[in-house]
Amino acid sequence: MTKIVFDSSAILALLKMESGHEIVAKNLEQAVVSSVNFCEVVTFLSKKTTKQDEMIKFLTETFDCIEDFNIEQAIIAGSFIKITKDYGLSLGDRACLALAKYKNIPVLTADKAWSKLNLGIKIKLIR
Repeated sequence: MTKIVFDSSAILALLKMESGHEIVAKNLEQAVVSSVNFCEVVTFLSKKTTKQDEMIKFLTETFDCIEDFNIEQAIIAGSFIKITKDYGLSLGDRACLALAKYKNIPVLTADKAWSKLNLGIKIKLIR
């Protein structure tokens, strides 16, 4: 079973039942999430919902493969800045892409701009 890195946008699409959430749901068993992106989702939930504890419990039960952001990924993410700066990618975006590059697995995202990047990473869009 091929793993796939989930971007924050994909996780939020699932939680908010946005367009593309069905694709996210179909790939849940293969999901790998960077701890940086997990933090982004928790941050979003902390700002937007009164059911934060329930949602965090759901996330930790659903995503059992949350990868720590390590030094190798930090170097990869930092090196991506020149290629990604014109697309406005955040540190969280680059952390997600760095995990995919580090693990040599595809990434699932709602961010269409990622498909324009030439990082040697397979990008799968949910919409």
